[in-house]
Amino acid sequence: MRVHIFDQWLYNLDPGIASRTKKIQHFRNVASSPSNRKKTSTMTTNKDPQDKEPGKAEQPTKNGGSSGVGIMKRLRRSASATEHNLSSLRNRKSTQNLFDQHGNPIDLRQYRKVLDKDENGNGTNGSEKKLRYRRTQSVTRAEEISNKEEKQRRAQPGRPIHQPRDSLFSWSSGFTNFSGLVNWGFLLLCIGGLRLGLENLLKYGIRINPLDWFFFISGHNEGEGHNALILCIYSLVHISLCLAVEKGLAMEIIAEGLGLFIQIVNIVVLVCLPVVTIHLKGHAFSLMGASTVCFFYSVLFLKLWSYVQTNMWCRQTYYQKNSRERRPSITLAELKKGVLNGGEEDEDVSKLVQYPDNLTYKDLLYFLCAPTLCYELNFPRTSRVRKRFLLKRLLEVVIGVNVVMALFQQWIIPSVRNSLIPFSNMDVALATERLLKLALPNHLCWLCFFYLLFHSFLNAVGELLNFADRNFYCDWWNANNIDTFWRTWNMPVHRWCVRHLYIPVVQMGYSSRQASTIVFLFSAVFHEYLVSVPLQIYKIWAFMGMMGQIPLSAVSKSIEKKLGPRMGNIIVWASIILGQPLCIMAYYHDYVVQHFKNSLNGTDYSS
Repeated sequence: MRVHIFDQWLYNLDPGIASRTKKIQHFRNVASSPSNRKKTSTMTTNKDPQDKEPGKAEQPTKNGGSSGVGIMKRLRRSASATEHNLSSLRNRKSTQNLFDQHGNPIDLRQYRKVLDKDENGNGTNGSEKKLRYRRTQSVTRAEEISNKEEKQRRAQPGRPIHQPRDSLFSWSSGFTNFSGLVNWGFLLLCIGGLRLGLENLLKYGIRINPLDWFFFISGHNEGEGHNALILCIYSLVHISLCLAVEKGLAMEIIAEGLGLFIQIVNIVVLVCLPVVTIHLKGHAFSLMGASTVCFFYSVLFLKLWSYVQTNMWCRQTYYQKNSRERRPSITLAELKKGVLNGGEEDEDVSKLVQYPDNLTYKDLLYFLCAPTLCYELNFPRTSRVRKRFLLKRLLEVVIGVNVVMALFQQWIIPSVRNSLIPFSNMDVALATERLLKLALPNHLCWLCFFYLLFHSFLNAVGELLNFADRNFYCDWWNANNIDTFWRTWNMPVHRWCVRHLYIPVVQMGYSSRQASTIVFLFSAVFHEYLVSVPLQIYKIWAFMGMMGQIPLSAVSKSIEKKLGPRMGNIIVWASIILGQPLCIMAYYHDYVVQHFKNSLNGTDYSS
């Protein structure tokens, strides 16, 4: 007997040749038979005893003889052995729609997963194949019934307009365009903020006075001049000592161990100097002056750490490269001129500074002024200064600073003053209300500070210095967990922590979790340093707030995994709005209570 698959091909080629009533067996049973290939190759030469008797020549029909011969030739060409593997049979157009043993059409595309698994050698037993076939057939049958019912319903003369649909707010609807609701929320937020601003003006009047800010920043009311500026200028002593030690190490005048010890002592004394000075001479510094000094010395500490460690890496590489050769002696004059690497240079290649030619005041001062905390011998540079871009950033700095000062003077200071009595009386409900009231203006100030520092100010400095790497922040507002937020909102600090703290700790043999804990511990110490030292209130609230980010990180990751990234992002925003700002405002409240409690006794706190 002929193979049933070729009968189906005959039916597709010429319906008049093959019998329409003949049942076609299932394609999989035919394809799985190992003898099909032999039958296929000899099909056209074998004789069917039921078709003609032995010894009689085949008489061509009157009408269909020539067409039958042509069909058989086409059948021979299409019945090559290479087309009988499963993938070719699956992809042929002529076999896309076959018939099962009951005469029902079958779409072979429904069996692609099963066929692929058979071809890859991951074959399943017959029961599993039959089960999959029954399931696929039942699903296909259900879809056919559903489509048939839908067509019949639409064909009714009553003009039906309803169909199965989900509401847009249902997750199963797949609807995601809620831009109108975002606009509504933004408009509602603006209206609420405008109402709060009008309420503040009606209750307290206009409290903005630029002259008070001038006295507050300059320290004129403190009575002892510009001590903060003097302390910042004094930092040149530590900078010069750091450069001198590096030159001594490069010329091998100072031993490696001794030089490293001097550098560690130098930067530790540098960061401790504001603590001792402000503690002993606190009356000589204004609050703004003390905060500026602590911030300046913190940045200088991180920069000098990076400078020392990077030069140490370069020195180790230089010694390893020239270990087999006699190292040339370096004089101080050669070091100043930078002629150590002054060999033949290619004019087409830009000149790159090599160690130890980088050990100059010009190079170090550029790094100290550049908007980065990580030192490199050759920073990426821009070709020109964009004057229009620079002017925009400077205008943003000027306007933004005035906005922050106005918010602080008009909104935050009255709220802090009114929270004194509730905190003193431990009225939890009223104190919570005051803290929540402080959260909104404090968060606005924090957002303005972020934009002013990381976008306006750092871009302006980078434009002036032709510093090309402007990636000062990433999309922290889309962070789905606390870890992502801390990795994206302050990129200069993040790069410094990874390069100079995390990776060296891991290379020392500690695990990544231990290294992350050390990084958070280091960050917590500096957060406490930046808050407690200027306020002269030595508590651990900022430290505990930063260390609390470790369990909060685990919680946010768990919420993100169970409830989705949107809920994780809400946890991040809640931490920003209610966590860190309230911790900082608690410090300011303690500062007011400790330093100005007597002068505030006559103030009415009922409003």
